[in-house]
Amino acid sequence: MAPRPFWKGYLKLSLVTCPVAMMPATSDRDKLRFHTLNARTGNRVVSRYVDAVSGDPLAEEDEVKGYQHGEDEYVMLEDDEIANVALDSTRTIDIDMFVPDDSIGWIWYDRPHYLLPDDPIGEEAFAVIRDAMAASGTVGISRLVLYRRERAVMLKPRGRGIVLWTLRYGDEVRPEADYFPDEPPAPERRTLRLVEELIDAHMAEWSPDMVRDPVQERLQDIIKAKTRKRRPACRKSAPASDAGDNTIDIMEALRRSIGAETRKRH
Repeated sequence: MAPRPFWKGYLKLSLVTCPVAMMPATSDRDKLRFHTLNARTGNRVVSRYVDAVSGDPLAEEDEVKGYQHGEDEYVMLEDDEIANVALDSTRTIDIDMFVPDDSIGWIWYDRPHYLLPDDPIGEEAFAVIRDAMAASGTVGISRLVLYRRERAVMLKPRGRGIVLWTLRYGDEVRPEADYFPDEPPAPERRTLRLVEELIDAHMAEWSPDMVRDPVQERLQDIIKAKTRKRRPACRKSAPASDAGDNTIDIMEALRRSIGAETRKRH
């Protein structure tokens, strides 16, 4: 069953407007979640805000956001002050610019959502905007309030719909020049060829099974076993590899690796 839209509004390009619905493209609904319990009673525990100095519990109406600008000094901001700097409209995706599809690096991509027309009458306008972006190799840039924050968003055509990506803020992405040297040393050609052979030997078609969560599966085994009042079967740990010893010659290691892959295939 397809999930219900969590957001409805309008997609707007100049004078062209159409109603749209948005669904998250990913979900962690099936992930295990744990509650904190009192080990003696088995009852759930609750968290409360307390005054860091007096230790007194804090009433909800006394909570206020504060920005620290010195030691034990804060600027207090009221909720309406924060709300007043947000977008006027939280229900319209107004595309105000387009950029080449390949000009936004993957590191800026944050969270994907499926965007679909929400009215048969608006399907043509939606399709025109989507197909024009696909034909021109561009993506749309807009701003939208999502998850209680104003976000820059990117609209990327995909099949019959559009994928709306929230984009990371500028101060969230660290410049790669700080970490990668301008001119990394080039490997020897013969070493490169051996690694290319290893890559060919390990080539496979992409499958979601490649990113399955084994920890989640093991935790589920433990929970099922405890529910049935029996001890879970112990899993043998994989033997520790001698990864710390890097004195072996890389060419020799590559030759052995390729030899092992050749034996597997025969």
